[in-house]
Formats: sequence, structure tokens, C-alpha cells
Amino acid sequence: METKGSRSPAMTDVARLAGVSHQTVSRVLNDHPNVKEQTRLRVRAAIAELNYRPNRAARALVTGRSQLIGVVARNSMLYGPASMLTEFEQAAADAGFAVSVGSVRELDRDSISAVVDRHLDQRVAGLVVIAQVASATEALAEIPADVPVVFIDGDPAAGRSLVTVDQVAGARAAVRHLLEAGHETVWHVSGPTEWFDSAGRIHGWRQTLLEAGREVPPLLSADWSAAEGYRAGQMLARMPEVTAIFAANDHLALGVLRALHERGRRVPHDVSVVGFDDVPEAAYFISAADHGAAVVRRCRPGRPDAVAGSAARGTRGSGHGDRSGTIGGT
Repeated sequence: METKGSRSPAMTDVARLAGVSHQTVSRVLNDHPNVKEQTRLRVRAAIAELNYRPNRAARALVTGRSQLIGVVARNSMLYGPASMLTEFEQAAADAGFAVSVGSVRELDRDSISAVVDRHLDQRVAGLVVIAQVASATEALAEIPADVPVVFIDGDPAAGRSLVTVDQVAGARAAVRHLLEAGHETVWHVSGPTEWFDSAGRIHGWRQTLLEAGREVPPLLSADWSAAEGYRAGQMLARMPEVTAIFAANDHLALGVLRALHERGRRVPHDVSVVGFDDVPEAAYFISAADHGAAVVRRCRPGRPDAVAGSAARGTRGSGHGDRSGTIGGT
């Protein structure tokens, strides 16, 4: 329903229809506890009948903050970051927030600063930074102290509000699985070594082998792609001593599986392969379907609604107010 003259309904229209003050409407919109349930239902019914939408711009002018959360992320189609962003947007919407995504090609200071400035111009309620590398954390050192910031996949030692997956635990589980299957050691095809995710998985792989008294083979570092997994797999497939491979994500594992297949190395009869992430396509990998290749399921960093809430409430990543959450990696 629209009021005469095709004017969009205002808060005063809702108040008039519900028989309450505009202050009461505001309290209902902000989920204030001091509103009787009967009154709340009446106001909600009026909002629905009028198809009223709060004026976010006006609210931002009054409060200095909008119902908008700014996200800083690397432009990536990788499963982990992409699925995380999708889930976060849904969680923010459920909490009554819109999301403004600022993507950068590289996580360098200039690119990130430009995105942050755009977010601050929009008077965002808070920032969420998907910070896979150290340069992202460093570039955000000059954000104003009154802007809440939550990091995802950042540096645990940086003294920031952080939500992350326990990458070390996930890698340990993968390596233990292979050692318990009877393998003498485990080779690792890692992601980019400058990524925090990669560093955690490398650490977990190496420490588990050392604690078990096993030889630590040379690390094969790559990017996150199946093509790089295939390149590393071609090298490993020619080495008869290689019987177990831990790939840092499922796309790398897919490339490894292809290289092993071309060389006539059967999975898991000749070589066992463990991936990491549990991408939806993993169930359809030929070796996974036919021979039971293992996949470590990666928990995405925290409940997205909790991350959204932290960014909006004013959790600031500095000093003694730091908060961090770590999710198990298997």
C-alpha cells in the first residue's frame, strides 16, 4: 500500500496506522526490549501493510552509522573465500544489515586503503576483512579506532578481533589418518606459503610427522589450483617411494589424482591422497567415488551471524578488548 501522491510510506504513517508514537515504531525497528508484545505485533502488521522500509540514509545521518557492514576481500572464486562471503551476506541480512563488498585484486596497502575509504564514506557500522596474508593486516593499521573491525583468516598473533579455522588441527587430522593407514611418511602439496591458511596446514603437517618420528619430505608449494596440483602430482607420481599425499585443498588434490592416474598409480592401492575443504565436487572425483580417497572437511570460520554481530556491535581489534574465535578444522 502506498500513501497518496505515490509517496513512500514514512515512520509517521506506520505510527498512525498502528495507533502508537513514532518513537514506539523506532523501538520496534531496533528490537528494543521495552515494548509490549501486543504493541510490537501491531506495529509489525502496520509495517507489512504499508510495505514500509526504513530510510537507511536518514538513520546514518542521525547516528553516524548505517545498517551496512563493509567487507574487504580479495577478488577470488576459490571455494573457501567465495562460500564464506555468501554465507556472511545471508547472516548479515538475517540480522538486519546490508553488506557492501569491496574486492581487490591484490591484498596490498594501496588497494585495501582505497576500499576501506569507500566503506568509511558510506558510514558503515563495521568492517569485516577476509585477510589471508600479512599485508592485509598491515594495511589496516590506520583504520580509525572507533570503527569496529573483525578479521577472518587473519594472523592469530596480530592482536586483532579474529575468527579463524584451526588449520593446524585440520592438517594434523589428515596426516594422522595417513600414518594410521600404515604409511611411513606423508608428502605435502601446499597452497601459497604466504597465506595464513597454508602456513597453519604446513605447520600441522610437519609437526605431526616430527612427533611421530617420521621423515619430513621436501615441501611442494603451489597456488590453490588443480593445474598446480597436477604439476606437483606429475613429479610425485614418478617417485615410487611416495605412497601418501596431503593436498592443501581439494582442487590441488584433483590435479594430483589426475597425474597419478596418468602414471598408472592407483588411489588408494598404490598412493593415498587426502584433500582439504570438502568442496561439493569432491564427492564426484573418480578416485573418491571408486576408491575412497579421503577428504578433510574444512569448517568455515565461525557462525557468520556471530561475525556480523561482532562487526556491528563495536568489537574493536586492539588493546585488551581483542576477541578471537577458533573453529576446529576437521
